[in-house]
Amino acid sequence: MLIGNVGKDPEVRHLESGVSVTTLTLATTEKYKDRNGEMKEQTEWHNVVLWRGLADIAERFVRKGSQIYIEGKIRSRSWEDQSGQKKYTTEIVADAMQLLGRKSETAAPSQPVPARNAGQSPWQNQQQGNDVAPDFDQQDVDDLPF
Repeated sequence: MLIGNVGKDPEVRHLESGVSVTTLTLATTEKYKDRNGEMKEQTEWHNVVLWRGLADIAERFVRKGSQIYIEGKIRSRSWEDQSGQKKYTTEIVADAMQLLGRKSETAAPSQPVPARNAGQSPWQNQQQGNDVAPDFDQQDVDDLPF
């Protein structure tokens, strides 16, 4: 699970099969005090890969500087470059994404994104790319058993 800021606009590709894949860089910053009591910051950069629906949402709503939450798996892979040298990379393959921050910080949608699908838990909004907590109406609250 990572929360951070996007370093540059996401790169989107559409494979021949029609599947979308989006890659982006995510900066996470840790703040701590050193032995002398001075505040220090350490920023780590993560390569994130989003597939299919998440890739489409990232294409529409994520921009450089966007604050996002990513949940996924760490994957390492290697390949040979054109000169025959072995290259390595470690990526986060996203399972879920949530847009954070204020609405003014995210790209304006061309059409509204539904709050939730029928039969879906309101907490699964990250799959639709909503950037706010789920909205509960009074009827939802009245149905609670406690």
